[in-house]
Amino acid sequence: MTMKLRCSLAFAISAFLSACGSSPQPERRPPAYIPPPKPAPKPQADYRAAPPPGLEAALDAAARSIDGKVSVAVMRTDGRWVYVHRGDELFPQQSVSKLWVALAVFDAIDTGRMTLDQKIRIFRKDLTLFHQPIAQLVDDDGYETNVSELLLRAMTQSDNTANDTLLRTVGGPEAVRATLARKGIAGVRFGPGERTMQSATAGMAWKQSYSVGNSFYLVRAKLPDAVRQKALDAYLADPVDGAKPSAIVQALSRLKAGALLTANSTRVLLSLMNEAQTGKQRVAGGVPYDWKYGHKTGTGQEFAGVSTGYNDVGIMTAPDGTSYALAVMIASCGLSPMTSGKTNVAPNIATTCWAPRPTVLPHDRRSSGATTSSGPRMAAVSQGWLKLPACIIRTGSITDPYQNSHVR
Repeated sequence: MTMKLRCSLAFAISAFLSACGSSPQPERRPPAYIPPPKPAPKPQADYRAAPPPGLEAALDAAARSIDGKVSVAVMRTDGRWVYVHRGDELFPQQSVSKLWVALAVFDAIDTGRMTLDQKIRIFRKDLTLFHQPIAQLVDDDGYETNVSELLLRAMTQSDNTANDTLLRTVGGPEAVRATLARKGIAGVRFGPGERTMQSATAGMAWKQSYSVGNSFYLVRAKLPDAVRQKALDAYLADPVDGAKPSAIVQALSRLKAGALLTANSTRVLLSLMNEAQTGKQRVAGGVPYDWKYGHKTGTGQEFAGVSTGYNDVGIMTAPDGTSYALAVMIASCGLSPMTSGKTNVAPNIATTCWAPRPTVLPHDRRSSGATTSSGPRMAAVSQGWLKLPACIIRTGSITDPYQNSHVR
């Protein structure tokens, strides 16, 4: 609302209240000449009811510029419009699924089955694999924590042991699936847990000894290539943790609207997403300073020059409060041409969009199963699509009269 409009409304309201007073009315006189009303202006097209002109073409081109199976889904959280590119296919979620564990936990809190300050002790037998910084705190007597800390670690650091501990406490995979069904979230699978799923994806059977140091990597490296390839192909063909990007943005929109949890749980979960430390090279890398982006990333294993499950989903909020649910999911992406000296592998995600120079952060190489591949190579993977937010913002802002304040 502009200042001029605010002043006009204030004046109109004051005039109305004054007219309603009990002061004596002036003597009636013949009305002065009143010119006929001007014709009503023709209704303007409501661009909010559909993706802004040019946005679909820009996002289609962006998605096709990446060498791999890619999906992009964007939805205004008020439901006015949605854009999907391969949005109804199942894509591996990897650590994106931590969002559904958090949802189940907050649902349990809302219904009195759990509390944020509930004490939980983690022992070495509970450790998982890959990224689990909390493991450093677990000694012979275990480590005492609570639900609140575990949620913080799982959602902002993508700590696998913190997440699996929450999963076990809330009732296991079946409890999460039941929550999704009860909330009406269709098109989202939930897998068997980090240890079982990652082992199977590599062609292995889980052993607790794999949770120590680099044991998992060492055993996996000794597997025949044919075993690993067969297991990875099976996972990608029918991901046990697969989700439709269109279903994810619908669920995120409902979360933003407060339709999934109580007001307090909604606020806390969204704040955790806003504090995410992972994925600085992904969608977050293209979000302007005056926009907000709360999100959850996911990263699968790499093998034979292919990266899997390279994802980022979340909610972008404009300065005026308009929000967009976003899911960018790469089921598989060829890495063979992506070397340290090549940083323009997928340059056309939005060639007209601004984005900062990507920086390589150690934790971004491993959110849920990445190998120890070089940082520059992973930077090349993400370089192509970290500009997506600016593509949405600029394309939408320039052509959408309701968002002109976002143009920069």
